[in-house]
Amino acid sequence: MSWQIPTQVEQDIIAGKAKYQTFQTGNGGQSILQVPPNSYAVIFGYDFSPAGGGYSSIVTVSAGGQNLLDESNLRFFETQQISFYTGTDFFPFIHHVNSSVSVAPRDFSNPIPPSDATILSYAVYYAIDSTTIARQVYITSTNDVTITHGLIQTATPATTGAIPVTSRTPGFLTYGGSAQLIQAQTNYGPGATPLQFMQPSPKDFQDFGLGLLPGNPDNQAFATPDATNGLLEANVHLASIAADFPRNAATNYYLCLHYALYSKTIPEQRG
Repeated sequence: MSWQIPTQVEQDIIAGKAKYQTFQTGNGGQSILQVPPNSYAVIFGYDFSPAGGGYSSIVTVSAGGQNLLDESNLRFFETQQISFYTGTDFFPFIHHVNSSVSVAPRDFSNPIPPSDATILSYAVYYAIDSTTIARQVYITSTNDVTITHGLIQTATPATTGAIPVTSRTPGFLTYGGSAQLIQAQTNYGPGATPLQFMQPSPKDFQDFGLGLLPGNPDNQAFATPDATNGLLEANVHLASIAADFPRNAATNYYLCLHYALYSKTIPEQRG
């Protein structure tokens, strides 16, 4: 995916009514885009380089053996969240990040060439793909914009159930009446007070016969900060792997916002 300058915003920049700006952040998980008084910003895109690049995990596997992704190190990097809070609105974006695996022979029964030796073990290399991700957005704010980045490892299923046929979940077109046990509640956050992502919808939840609506319900999937069950700051995890990892630029995330700054009061009609 790529981003483009919205037509009206581009015309305003050309006419001198707005100024194109960028805001580059990274490293720490909490940043704030400052919006001057009597102005407003229109964020229309961002370029995101995920955390975890420049780091690889090497595991030796015996011939015929199997090995899974090193969950304690790399798994956290595979799902990353960026969110924007304007003081009135909250916009979360979750990204899956690819990992790569390569395998090479490592030990032989006869290492001295020429050799028809049997391979005894392989070196398995795991790495995170930190290729830049471009995303189109449209976020307007007269306030400073708080930007949060973090890693997500868990999305804990809490409630499942069969969805009945309702006016919003008709049979055959949706899961209504299918008798399949659909995940209806997923916890993202602290174990005692998690954010509850409710499906199909927290609105009139009882219509779906899935019990009472729990505390902290939300109709969007996003993680809230918690080092175990929610959003984990990337440098906290990098430091847990090796103390010097946070100082390596290649392992850190970077985020570049593209926005237009208008030096006037925000109009009532936007976009």
